[in-house]
Amino acid sequence: MIIPEELLINYGATIETYRKKDVIFSEFETPKNYYQIVSGNIKLNHYNEEGRELIFAILNEGMSVCEMLLFIDHTFPVNAVVFEDATVLRLSKQKFLKMLDDHPKVAKDINNFLAERLYQKYIMLENNSSLYANVRIKGVLDYHKSFSADKNQYSFQMPLTRQQLAAMTGLRVETVIRHIKTFEKEGVVKIIKGKIYY
Repeated sequence: MIIPEELLINYGATIETYRKKDVIFSEFETPKNYYQIVSGNIKLNHYNEEGRELIFAILNEGMSVCEMLLFIDHTFPVNAVVFEDATVLRLSKQKFLKMLDDHPKVAKDINNFLAERLYQKYIMLENNSSLYANVRIKGVLDYHKSFSADKNQYSFQMPLTRQQLAAMTGLRVETVIRHIKTFEKEGVVKIIKGKIYY
């Protein structure tokens, strides 16, 4: 958990429940709240000019959603769409910033988290610019696993489908499927009941 739930609630956070496909916020909206996932999954996406979905991240329990935009004056560059029924703590921007002023250790933890997330994004972008599909796919696997406390092999269940991996890497689904099978043969991933463990 980035910020303890009880601290958020003490500052006035409300508990919101969302169903799959609900939109929490859309591109070009002004950020007004801090969101922290209690349960479920949320995807950050964008649709290009051809209407093709590009997925930037799948966020899960304990993660915050686009919190960096509360520190600058820009609109959301992505949509936040519920990927799996979710419960979310929502705290207004004003109360969030007040909480950080009152709790410097929490502010430092947020800075550390943002720095780590930005670092991992750079690595993923570098991998995504590769001409090699296996490098792109592995970059997405590494990025998502970087937020897991357990770094042991096969400890992380990838929350993405093959279709979503394709959307994140700009590859065709068939290409992703073929490379995931190769990764399995090489011992990079394990497939259990259709789920990818990395």
